[in-house]
Amino acid sequence: MRIFILILVLLWPSFGAAQSRTAVDAQFRGWLEQVVWPRAQQKGVARGTFDAAFSGVALNWDLPDLVPPGMAPPAQQVQRQSEFGAPGKYFSRGGVDGATNVGRQMARQHAATLAAVERATGVPGRIILAIWGRESGYGRADIPHDAFQVLGTKAFMSTRAPYFLDELVAALQIAQRGASPRGMKSSWAGAMGQPQFMPSNYLSYAADGDGDGRADIWNSVPDTIASIGTYLARHGWQPGRDWGFEVSLPSQVSCALEGPDQGRRIADWAAMGVTRVGGKSFPAHELAGEGYLMLPAGRSGPAFIVTPNFYVLKDYNTSDLYALFVGHVGDRIQYGVGDFAGQWGNVGGLLRSDVAAMQRALIRQGLDTGGDDGLAGFRTRRAIGQWQAATGRAQTCFPDAGIVAALTR
Repeated sequence: MRIFILILVLLWPSFGAAQSRTAVDAQFRGWLEQVVWPRAQQKGVARGTFDAAFSGVALNWDLPDLVPPGMAPPAQQVQRQSEFGAPGKYFSRGGVDGATNVGRQMARQHAATLAAVERATGVPGRIILAIWGRESGYGRADIPHDAFQVLGTKAFMSTRAPYFLDELVAALQIAQRGASPRGMKSSWAGAMGQPQFMPSNYLSYAADGDGDGRADIWNSVPDTIASIGTYLARHGWQPGRDWGFEVSLPSQVSCALEGPDQGRRIADWAAMGVTRVGGKSFPAHELAGEGYLMLPAGRSGPAFIVTPNFYVLKDYNTSDLYALFVGHVGDRIQYGVGDFAGQWGNVGGLLRSDVAAMQRALIRQGLDTGGDDGLAGFRTRRAIGQWQAATGRAQTCFPDAGIVAALTR
């Protein structure tokens, strides 16, 4: 009898988990009917479209950042998105060279489409190519997930449920327009097709590039190219301006001057001693334009003066590393530039929850980190620099374990 009881005790967690998941799955079906269907109906989605979208769809328990009903988010949170991880890893030789080499092939293969989209939108073909390459490997990457399963799961039980609920309803609107629900493949975060558009972005920016009357970002290269160009143009891409320049930053120029809210004329940066790497001059037509200091790894990596177009790229994916990758690979595709002159230091790799705790400590000291999301954006980087300067430390403008410990102990 004692052995039997021991077996029951050992098996109880699995029994409980199975029962819990069954109950949550039932709640999910009820939630679809009671919450999602009324919102979808208000947006013009027909019942047949709704039923087809969720036919055979169940919760995906393997997705990250899930918080089942009645449970609290985990205390420790890892950084899962490479765009917010270690910069050196993000700019690995294989990733940059691969995107460049295939991008040059795509530039030749789709030259006419790229030229037409550039004429229509003002966005250079090299920039469109670099985004296409980063997002889906020029359409070669596997995009394995069912958008309705991913968005349904995350809208029901993720740390950002309200956001994903809006995206789920937008996906239903796309299906109502004629897209096959099972053909709407997405990433684990719900970004769809070759340009990796969230459903709301598809509704706003997806474009018909091949003239067949629909925007098929899953299967059509012309539609993909036109959609990326349309997105950037409508977010304010300035034709004739570059995205930015790698620079040498003198020690007397504070890294806490970083950010799009601390812009000054590029000529003024040059007057402060900021120079382009390799002895190049800033283009004459850029000197009167506004530029911004950008240090994605603080003092532990390459430095840049970027233009407003950099922040248009960042609108596509809210990561400095992402926008920098796109600009750099685009330049490599068209101009054959080499690697950055600056070297990436061994930074990054902290728990997201630890960075968030550090941000809260900086906020308590009256510094603006942009929030406590655990991401080392420009506001957090310069807040670190401001705290370092105020406490007599050398300015690095990037979080590390020692800074976290000093601020949170």
